[in-house]
Amino acid sequence: MFTGIAIGLGRITARQSRGSESLLTVESDFDWDSPLAIGESIAVSGVCLTVTGTKGGRAFRAFASKETLRLTTLGDQDAVNLERALRLTDRLGGHIVSGHVDAITTLKSKTKSGNSQKCVFSLPADLSALVVPKGSVAVDGISLTVNEVTADSFTLNVIPHTSLLTTLAAKGPGRDFNLEVDILGRYVKRLLEASGLMGQGPRAGEKSTAGLTIEQLIAQGF
Repeated sequence: MFTGIAIGLGRITARQSRGSESLLTVESDFDWDSPLAIGESIAVSGVCLTVTGTKGGRAFRAFASKETLRLTTLGDQDAVNLERALRLTDRLGGHIVSGHVDAITTLKSKTKSGNSQKCVFSLPADLSALVVPKGSVAVDGISLTVNEVTADSFTLNVIPHTSLLTTLAAKGPGRDFNLEVDILGRYVKRLLEASGLMGQGPRAGEKSTAGLTIEQLIAQGF
């Protein structure tokens, strides 16, 4: 698990095909706080990868499966955000991030908003119910707060510190990013679907759940 607070930037310096997989060599632009260990998890632009080898003090190797390459930008991305896995004693500065990317999102526009950047990203239809105003998303592994949501997009405000220390600074409109929705939203959606409360209105004799809070739902026995 991760928090979406990137330690810093790195680069994918080599890609070697292994059938449908790729062996990636990733090198950080900074010194790790302690030596990397074989088997540990590193979030590479939001993608959880397992360290299979180390090279020098900053570089490591990791396999990317066919599914990982299909669902993420790792197949054609060079600059990446890096984060080590969360320790139980760490501060949770962002939000719970699993490192399992849901989809690729495209930056539609980037405009100045005070000292920050207002970024509008595309939103796949199948994820629209899981992205909410003031909720959290991970974009290229960066924990960010959603400001606005429409049927096909969501908007974020990115402060200068975050922009300069991550891949957001170098990527303009038209570029792709890895998107992970809030893991809590996924489980709530799954529970509602399993309970028959999502995607359909009430049948005869059933209670309506429209506009009810979580507390009201509990009180009604849902």
